[in-house]
Amino acid sequence: MREVEVRTASGKFGQKIRIGPHELPADEGKDELGDDTGPAPHELLLAALGSCTSMTVKLYADRKEWPLEGVHVVLNGRRQEDGFLIERTLRLTGSLSDEQKARLVEIAEKCPVARTLKGTIRISTVLG
Repeated sequence: MREVEVRTASGKFGQKIRIGPHELPADEGKDELGDDTGPAPHELLLAALGSCTSMTVKLYADRKEWPLEGVHVVLNGRRQEDGFLIERTLRLTGSLSDEQKARLVEIAEKCPVARTLKGTIRISTVLG
């Protein structure tokens, strides 16, 4: 996995993210007193889960040679008293049977990012 670098940018919360040759902005929305120059950190987390879900479901369907034409993942997240709730909706297009659709929903639960989020996460912070 490539290293991720994050540096402060302009504005109250603006950030520049670099992953290999890719640069992405991050910020908070105006309702959180940011400048909305990029997705908020939790939105980036949802994007990671959504893209991983779509990739995993498509890969599985391709291996099985199922007639999956497209995967559309919609995610919403919100803080709750006891943690964070992510609601994930899958929209599958193609001539899939009900059994195939049900299996693809099961496969979505096994995408690597979902497994990471549901597992034990350790964060080690050092001063560099």
